[in-house]
Amino acid sequence: MTLTDWLARCPLVAILRGITPEEAVPVGEALVGAGIAVLEVPLNSPGPMESIARLALALRGRALVGAGTVTTEAEVAQVAAAGGALLVTPHADPALVRAAKARGMLACPGFFTPAEAFALLQAGADALKLFPAEAASPAVLRALRAVLPPGTAVLPVGGMDAASIPGWRDAGAAGFGIGSALYRPGDAPEAVAGKARALLAALAG
Repeated sequence: MTLTDWLARCPLVAILRGITPEEAVPVGEALVGAGIAVLEVPLNSPGPMESIARLALALRGRALVGAGTVTTEAEVAQVAAAGGALLVTPHADPALVRAAKARGMLACPGFFTPAEAFALLQAGADALKLFPAEAASPAVLRALRAVLPPGTAVLPVGGMDAASIPGWRDAGAAGFGIGSALYRPGDAPEAVAGKARALLAALAG
């Protein structure tokens, strides 16, 4: 499946920053049960490769599991070895995109300028992460989409919550990376599922 296919199931990407391997599967199951299909474990979380491995095994075929905050090609290789199928970076590094694509992974690298966006797309990016979205606006996304190739999927990340999602959606966002509005370290699976349902209701509204 393409990244667009996964986002068609649900445009919310769960950013599980700070999750532990022991929490990963219960929280992942809660998110999938609520309707979210893309899960990202940032590599500055405790034992991230173990969390990715557990999630990839438990949710095979039901969710796209990958890593965020990836900054080196060695980390790309480790994520792939753990079973991760999605690369997310905080910055624009075409070499990481190429490394991910060479391993059959989907890539959603971070960018903030048109120059970065075009370089990442040329490297094979499947989608682009507009980060930090707090420093941009839906108007910026509209302007970017006017010059990016038709069909380019852009996902704003940073500060996304139930109040901000509608404006970005109207500007053409293909998806949304959701961090603390969805999961905070130590959250019980039931609480995470409840927040997921609330965010999905905001998206539907």
